[in-house]
Amino acid sequence: MQNTQHIRPPAAPLFRDPIYDGAADPTIIWNHNEKSWWILYTNRRATDPSIGVSWVHGTDIGIASSTDGGQSWIYRGTVSGLEFEPGHNTFWAPEVIRFENQYHMYVSYVRGIPSTWGFGREIIHYTSDDLWNWKFESILELSSHMVIDACVFRHPEGLWNMWYKDEAHGSATYVAESNDLYQWQVRGPVITTPAHEGPNVFRWKGAYWLIADFWKGLMVWMSDDCSSWTRQSDILVTPGTRAEDGAYGHHADVLVQDGRAYIFYFTHPGERPAGSPDTDMTYEQKRTSLQVAELTIENRELSCRRDEPFDFHLRDGNEPA
Repeated sequence: MQNTQHIRPPAAPLFRDPIYDGAADPTIIWNHNEKSWWILYTNRRATDPSIGVSWVHGTDIGIASSTDGGQSWIYRGTVSGLEFEPGHNTFWAPEVIRFENQYHMYVSYVRGIPSTWGFGREIIHYTSDDLWNWKFESILELSSHMVIDACVFRHPEGLWNMWYKDEAHGSATYVAESNDLYQWQVRGPVITTPAHEGPNVFRWKGAYWLIADFWKGLMVWMSDDCSSWTRQSDILVTPGTRAEDGAYGHHADVLVQDGRAYIFYFTHPGERPAGSPDTDMTYEQKRTSLQVAELTIENRELSCRRDEPFDFHLRDGNEPA
């Protein structure tokens, strides 16, 4: 255990959306133009009156930024330029990477604002020079028209891999490959049971890790080759004691920096038992908070002691490691 006398712990919660109070599905990226850290997230409309599940549709991609290493975050508005067809549409779960001085976003898309589940979902590709303004590139042709939650990571053999949830095939994680980030070829299912969403892949401590949200915490898999995965123990299952952290951890992103790994996730502080219907939730049950915790490894087993104090101060993303 580290010395807690001189640490800079993160705020808890790390961030709440000041407009709709529904920040979810975070992804963290360094903004090279502003020299600041950004979290982009699904801007769920927890504060709005809604019919059925319309409160999780019609959502923009929210932006929070930090110039002090992640100690404080400020709401910056929403991403512009995502609308590529008329109407008020739905954007979820951004995945953002930077390659050769260009940002790529892969975001889940639903046409319109449905008040029930079951409408078609696609993954849309955009590019940007500054993270603010985005150019529509394409609707990806994947394994079905019920796909969400992209994660893009370069496979050790050189091709880009995209892991995503296919709701038409049992809410399993599928993988597609690309050599240019534009054209993708589906390779098939990777993890099929139990049903889950929000796959996220990262490399740390000599292994590859895949985490996914199964609505009662996060499942974990480990791989030596980024292809064959072994199930490990779940994390963020036991409620934490920090403010707004007393619930399951959901749909997470992991940032590895200077040998340490930080997991950014969201909670429903007023969460009801898994399996409860989504159509009659109160504001207290809808609202969400973003949190960050540190990951650890013991005997090649990933764990997250979310209550344990840790020093949290992100190095500028353009500085050498």
